[in-house]
Amino acid sequence: MEAVDEQPVWSVICFVVPSESRGQGVAQALLKAVVAYAKKKGAKIVEAYPIDKPTRSSDGFMWFSAKSMCDKAGFEEVARHNPQRPIVRLKTD
Repeated sequence: MEAVDEQPVWSVICFVVPSESRGQGVAQALLKAVVAYAKKKGAKIVEAYPIDKPTRSSDGFMWFSAKSMCDKAGFEEVARHNPQRPIVRLKTD
């Protein structure tokens, strides 16, 4: 992804959750843990690149995460270079 600005960010690139564990909040828990870890290590901004479509994508694309999951975690959209791929950020301070 093209950088939004010059601010230093920690990027959440993907989630790998086995099919038998999907739909149980595992990815949401992973995102929460990533944010906590990044904050503990001094990150001021955590950035993610989810999928944003009106219908569910195939599992092959969902490893990017769903925008709705990022929204629930408090991330805010800061840019969109592709109609279905927003860039979202969460400030940790």
